[in-house]
Amino acid sequence: MAFEKICTLDDVWECEMETFTTSTGVDILLVGVEGGDMKAFQAMCPHQEIELVEGEFDGKVLTCKAHLWQFDCHNGEGINPSDCRIAEYPVKIEGEDVFVDVEGVEPFKSHS
Repeated sequence: MAFEKICTLDDVWECEMETFTTSTGVDILLVGVEGGDMKAFQAMCPHQEIELVEGEFDGKVLTCKAHLWQFDCHNGEGINPSDCRIAEYPVKIEGEDVFVDVEGVEPFKSHS
């Protein structure tokens, strides 16, 4: 695994989200899930590649601003529609530092 430091815990608080770019040019969306988990997902909606950070996030569900597609931020599964998902990247926390591994994970794209 090729974990890379992308930020610190102070950069993304619980129930907040932010986009970061890795050294290899991969954009990731880091979300502070309600309850304290930190998750990393593809930064673009699989529907029409709208930046997900521009949408709404309530600590559990991420809603894309364009067509209101919704994703469960515990696992990236689609809620509406349910036949889609967003790719999740492994996250590792060391002290205050947040590391993400994007190696081998391809963002999902919808055919709708």
